[in-house]
Amino acid sequence: MRGFELQTYHTMAPNNNMSQEEEARQKAIDDWLPITSSRNAKWWYSAFHNVTAMVGAGVLSLPYAMSHLGWGPGIAVLIISWVVTLYTLWQMVEMHEMVPGKRFDRYHELGQGAFGDKLGLWIVVPQQVIVEVSTNIIYMVTGGKSFKKAHEVICPSCKEIKTSYWIMIFAAIHFVLSHLPNFNSISVVSLAAAVMSLSYSTIAWVVPLEKGVKPDVDYSYNAKSTTDAMFNFFTALGDVAFAYAGHNVVLEIQATIPSTPEKPSKGPMWKGVVVAYIVVAICYFPVALVGYYIFGNTVEDNILLTLEKPIWIVAAANLFVVVHVIGSYQIFAMPVFDMIETFLVKQLKFTPSFMLRLVTRSLYVAFTMIVAISVPFFGSLMGFFGGFALAPTSYYLPCIMWLCIYKPRRFSLSWFANWFCIVLGVLLMILAPIGGLRSIIMSAKNYEFFS
Repeated sequence: MRGFELQTYHTMAPNNNMSQEEEARQKAIDDWLPITSSRNAKWWYSAFHNVTAMVGAGVLSLPYAMSHLGWGPGIAVLIISWVVTLYTLWQMVEMHEMVPGKRFDRYHELGQGAFGDKLGLWIVVPQQVIVEVSTNIIYMVTGGKSFKKAHEVICPSCKEIKTSYWIMIFAAIHFVLSHLPNFNSISVVSLAAAVMSLSYSTIAWVVPLEKGVKPDVDYSYNAKSTTDAMFNFFTALGDVAFAYAGHNVVLEIQATIPSTPEKPSKGPMWKGVVVAYIVVAICYFPVALVGYYIFGNTVEDNILLTLEKPIWIVAAANLFVVVHVIGSYQIFAMPVFDMIETFLVKQLKFTPSFMLRLVTRSLYVAFTMIVAISVPFFGSLMGFFGGFALAPTSYYLPCIMWLCIYKPRRFSLSWFANWFCIVLGVLLMILAPIGGLRSIIMSAKNYEFFS
């Protein structure tokens, strides 16, 4: 660890030959970029930012995942995922300031610290971009579908409006909100989203529980063959992985918290993470278990679509989802904005300006909107991206970094814990995309673009 510190100081120490003008320019750029422009967040900012990032579209698919996993495997996967991702999140909070005087404000900076400047970028950046962009696309789909469901429930006699148009309406909100400069500026949006997540999660299990178990409820696998059941099982693993997807923005959130040698940022950050994970448990476990208990294998990939009455509660729940995914979209988009803007102003030497931000962020929102309109396979997308992209960054990449940096003694508790997470994460990464990709292919047979 001492050798790592010396090497890191050597590679990251300020260049004494750097002119004062260049130093001033770099500071001005850092003060403009989204992640490093504001460092006055409180611990509760961490709590609701993490709730907003973690509890999203994924919670609504958990009963559907349970229907493909079954009672025993389903409960086991939910609990293990909660424990493992809390552990890896703790590792990231600890590694944020593992070198005194240096903060790893971005996931890829931590990767560079662990694997080297070039290799760290190539390992982390592609995965992080895939996670954040794919999550934003999925939230576009979720927001549009939830808008549509609320409209249909409130006005069943009205003319049906295509999902594509609802996605455009959802995107229009982001064409405005995306120009808020940094995490602290979206704190009100994020707080509203966190409250909404708790609200619609509660509705998603209280309303079915009030109705009672369906008379013909069936808990067996509803696949036509053993092969179908196996692929559905793999997809469900991806759905669960997608539900625990907050790691990709945790360092960026921690970067907004002030830090001193006496009071490092990991204290308030960890307090916020613990509160967030308690909220995650309150949201996830009742929705998953009660939803599956009431509806069995007939539950849809979004449990709110399974609810029909009372009308006002179903409509409210879907609107709560819309508010929440508005906040979640912004949380996951902010690191992408930071990457784009860093590249433009540091590599291509663009001048930081409002116009630069207006053009780049608007183009990004437009891109995610167009892809969402083209490929709205909600459940299958979560299964595919949950395994392919989210499993590495949430389940085992922090453990590999921890082993590289701290080098725990072989066969110690830390060594075993990290290798358990790595093996579990690799299995998720291999198995979940297989089921998700098959579901996408099966869905595509009956699908028309821009429906």
